[in-house]
Amino acid sequence: MRTKKVKLPQEKKKGSANKRSGGYIFKAGVKKWTISIVRGLLIFGLCFMIIQPMLTRFSMSLMQEKDLYDSTVVLLPRNVTLDNYRIVFDLTTFPKSMINTVWVSFLVSVLQVAACTLVGYGFARYNFPLKKLWFACVVAIIVIPPQTIATPLFLHFREFDVLGIFHSLTGEPYNMLGSITPYALMSITCMGLKNGLYIYMLRQYFQGIPKSLEEAAFVDGCSTLRTFTKIMLPDAMPTVLSCFLFSFVWQWTDLFYTRNFIPYNTTTPMYSTELSSILTRMSRYFAADANVAVVVPPARQQQLVSIGVLVCCIPLIILYIFTQRTFVESIAMSGSKE
Repeated sequence: MRTKKVKLPQEKKKGSANKRSGGYIFKAGVKKWTISIVRGLLIFGLCFMIIQPMLTRFSMSLMQEKDLYDSTVVLLPRNVTLDNYRIVFDLTTFPKSMINTVWVSFLVSVLQVAACTLVGYGFARYNFPLKKLWFACVVAIIVIPPQTIATPLFLHFREFDVLGIFHSLTGEPYNMLGSITPYALMSITCMGLKNGLYIYMLRQYFQGIPKSLEEAAFVDGCSTLRTFTKIMLPDAMPTVLSCFLFSFVWQWTDLFYTRNFIPYNTTTPMYSTELSSILTRMSRYFAADANVAVVVPPARQQQLVSIGVLVCCIPLIILYIFTQRTFVESIAMSGSKE
């Protein structure tokens, strides 16, 4: 005996509403679900494109050398080993080079953000002579590649002198190469890596803050410095932290300034420079005789380079995990202000 299905009042209401709308509600629902599915597939594809190379490098890092030449081994290693990491650490003087990289990147990022925040606030709030010309110079820093001033920078810091003071005291100019002093000077003077971009970002943010907030603080008796530190700076912290993240990441993987100021053969080895020259040291490392170089197979070279790149990315991934909320909040706030 068949039982008759009784429609609930809510289903009857939906069906009647869809019928009265000429099928519009049904079409809108289908369109919404289709867009959601397509969006989900696109996001999954983009995430896979980003994560898949990292997973491949990690899987390759655990393989023994014989697994590299085994055509049956695709992703999962057949012979797992951690000895490859020890070899890469020996080739890059890990952890000394990593500690130096963390210290230099953090110091440079703090100095860059501090200087760029003050300059960006000045461009946004104050009028001074040749303001448009100076801001055009900031834009030029963004547009002009740093390679165009590589030679002048190298010569300037190798023979650094201020009004002939060092030459008159010591008889020769002061050589700053091989230390982090050039980094600090360029960061404080807003001439470091991507400093023009940070000034532009902070200027645009400060311009979006109503001037009434500052005027109210001035009426209450706050000075200009106190208004900036107590009112403007806390409100701009998401953008400031975003600039810090950009600065840290770019400095972490920088080779241009690092090779000019801190070569890899000094007492301050940097992980980026050692990673870039890891191929030239493999042949000596695997040689039985220190005076004889051997040819390392390309697959083995690719494996060790992949491990070095993976180790370089791990600190950045950890940093992003703890700061991604602030980073996304900065993007959302900048978008709402626009």
